[in-house]
Amino acid sequence: MIVNERIVSYIHSLEQSRGPFLDELRAYAEANRVPIIRREVESFLEVLLSIQRPKAILELGTAIGYSAIFMGRCVCENSRIVTIENYEKRILSAKENIKKAGMEQKICLVEGDALEEMKKMQSESFDFIFMDAAKAQYIYFLQEAVRLLKTGSVLVADNVLQEGDLIESRYAVTRRDRTIHARMRDYMYEVKNRQDLVTTVVPIGDGMTVSVKR
Repeated sequence: MIVNERIVSYIHSLEQSRGPFLDELRAYAEANRVPIIRREVESFLEVLLSIQRPKAILELGTAIGYSAIFMGRCVCENSRIVTIENYEKRILSAKENIKKAGMEQKICLVEGDALEEMKKMQSESFDFIFMDAAKAQYIYFLQEAVRLLKTGSVLVADNVLQEGDLIESRYAVTRRDRTIHARMRDYMYEVKNRQDLVTTVVPIGDGMTVSVKR
């Protein structure tokens, strides 16, 4: 938790229902420890999407489809969402949930490794990219994500502060987490210092970066 827990609870108390389907999907994810976007991140994304009004969205990390379905509800009818997932069990759940949500025409689920699938996209471009896949891979996703973004478009990466561990010395982090710690620090430096991006770090949820392609 990088934000005071009482503040987070207060913010959550202000949130409205997202409707029976998404409310039930969130309850399932929380009960089964499936990682989906936090409520405050959800609201932040809704505002960004309302401002940007993207027609083409790329999501890295589908999980059970919650955020893709949520974003699909935030954008206009002729917008499209491409979402990439590599974990077979979650792919099955995501497909089922996308179908139940009636979004099979709007959301295209791509099965495979996010980096490899992005490299295959040679004639596509996106107005909005949301990175919420394997955190240790963000530094490798970045170059391809920037390539696929149109000028003036937005890149959002979630969970970048690693529950506050990112500011700690690598020796204060458990050995099994040191690789992700080092790579996320590399990502944060790179995304803040690239000349083709303007980036801010937003300390909500577990931390986000929001970048605009120059």
